Amino acid sequence: MTDTAIQTEADADTGTTRMNMIQAINSALDVCMGRDPDVLVMGEDVGYFGGVFRATAGLQAKYGKTRVFDTPITETGIMGVAIGMGAYGLRPVPEIQFADYIYPALDQLVSEAARLRYRSAGEFIAPITIRSPYGGGIFGGQTHSQSPEGIFTHVSGMKTVIPSTPYDAKGLLIAAIEDNDPVLFLEPKRIYNGPFNGYWDRPAENWSKHAAGDVPTGYYRVDLGKAAIVRPGEALTILAYGTMVHVCAAVIAEHGIDAEIVDLRTLVPLDIETIEASVKKTGRCMIVHEATRTSGFGAELSALVQERCFYHLEAPIERVTGFDTPYPHSLEWAYFPGPVRIGQALKKIMKDA
Repeated sequence: MTDTAIQTEADADTGTTRMNMIQAINSALDVCMGRDPDVLVMGEDVGYFGGVFRATAGLQAKYGKTRVFDTPITETGIMGVAIGMGAYGLRPVPEIQFADYIYPALDQLVSEAARLRYRSAGEFIAPITIRSPYGGGIFGGQTHSQSPEGIFTHVSGMKTVIPSTPYDAKGLLIAAIEDNDPVLFLEPKRIYNGPFNGYWDRPAENWSKHAAGDVPTGYYRVDLGKAAIVRPGEALTILAYGTMVHVCAAVIAEHGIDAEIVDLRTLVPLDIETIEASVKKTGRCMIVHEATRTSGFGAELSALVQERCFYHLEAPIERVTGFDTPYPHSLEWAYFPGPVRIGQALKKIMKDA
């Protein structure tokens, strides 16, 4: 990975091992809980069972039931309790089992967590990190495949983070837990076990063969607000995050285009400087995300690029996104921004190059 923006702090005796994203998230939680007794984990089935995707496996046995505990099935209650804990001085890491279930907690997050520092003039903070698997690609249907990140990027006072590799997942999660503001940490479940090239009918890959699967076993952090240039290029800038980073990399390799892929990693705060420098260099910009098109985060990215890079653009900005429909189960791969639709957008934006 080419990444001039990454910032890390690591223990001197930290070794590395191959991890998938689930293991990296588990390791981040373990490291933070070991360093700070105020960090605790809560959510549906996160305790004895270790989470539906096993991201919290073994933590309750190690840290006890007062620091890793199961909650009732009530997202509003989970978030309300977490906010109170944060105001009291703890650093809770609540898990919402699927991002599709986060909507009942929306009022708590928007009206309370995101506003607490402002409304108390800094007297109280809400240092909570909300973990949640998101996105499609696993035949989850309309209630287990949603990408709601755009809703939360609109909320002042919250940060939104989406990793695309095990290395970033651990470093970003540690940074999120240490942050004094509420952070929504969305985990692309399609790449929990390995990168995804967009071809659902081809053999799956796993992180053991990927360089970004090398993860330090101890403490390190990837600072929030820093994008990563995962592939340098001269012909086109592609802005993506999560699963789409890997899909885009596979498609441009097939098409033989010298594209620069910018993995945003943090949507809020956004590394606009890296985006601006890349687009001014290449003169073309394509934005790819799985969420629905209207008011998706790609619309904000498009506006920012247009405002800052207008005189450098050699073609209209292209967006490849999900459709403005519920996520369909039977037509998942038509909805998913895969190689066909990304390839069509590439031909359109590069036709006069």
